[in-house]
Amino acid sequence: MSKTRDYDEELRDLQIALIALQKHAIDKQWKLLAIFEGRDAAGKDGAIARITEHLHRRQTIVAALPKPSDREASEWYFQRYVEWLPACGEAVIFNRSWYNRAGVERVMGFSTPQQQEQFLRDVPGFERMLVENGMRLSKFWLDIGKDTQAERLKARRDDPLKAFKTSSLDAVAQEKWDDYTAARDDMLTRTHTEAAPWVCVRADHKKAARLNIIRWLLHAAAPSGAAGKKILKGVPEPDPEVIFRFEPAALSDGRLAR
Repeated sequence: MSKTRDYDEELRDLQIALIALQKHAIDKQWKLLAIFEGRDAAGKDGAIARITEHLHRRQTIVAALPKPSDREASEWYFQRYVEWLPACGEAVIFNRSWYNRAGVERVMGFSTPQQQEQFLRDVPGFERMLVENGMRLSKFWLDIGKDTQAERLKARRDDPLKAFKTSSLDAVAQEKWDDYTAARDDMLTRTHTEAAPWVCVRADHKKAARLNIIRWLLHAAAPSGAAGKKILKGVPEPDPEVIFRFEPAALSDGRLAR
């Protein structure tokens, strides 16, 4: 059996398990929230597309918010994101999120150092409130190497079908690689909490990353007891070589790219 067929078959099985999980979540009125952050071209769009491909259209929302308007820029920072949080029975995925303030805004100077510091102080408490009020929150950081990013950005520029995936910020992703690395390290270290831990994904291999993200979501969110066993039947454990809960050692032991 080819590797492609192996991937396609497992992806189908995992998507069926996701459907079963969502049926349970709707029945139990869960509020599901997933945040996807990562390097430019790390594969967030593709992973989210595979997760949501067969889920309930009206109960699943992907939020990829544009640059804030002048009015939104004057609001409490979290305000426009709060409007997109899930109600009971809904699943919301943020394709980039409030963590813009700790990443692109810091590197590109779109906010002040004081605003960035306030964000890093405030976000653990904000997320703790969400979790304590019934939100089932998952946070994923997708990481790739510098050479892989360069290859993907070039492929994106050269493919007319990916025109909407390019942006002016792509041009500086490589130039400011070290700045983004420093921002990532600070963000992961200061906002990884027991209530809302970061899950890191080594995403140089897109297909392995996608499968392991879905495996992680299923194992993390499945209910206990017979219902959970039914949903997880045949679902492999996540591969720790690909996906792991953040710990500071990962910043220096080679698991996260520098």
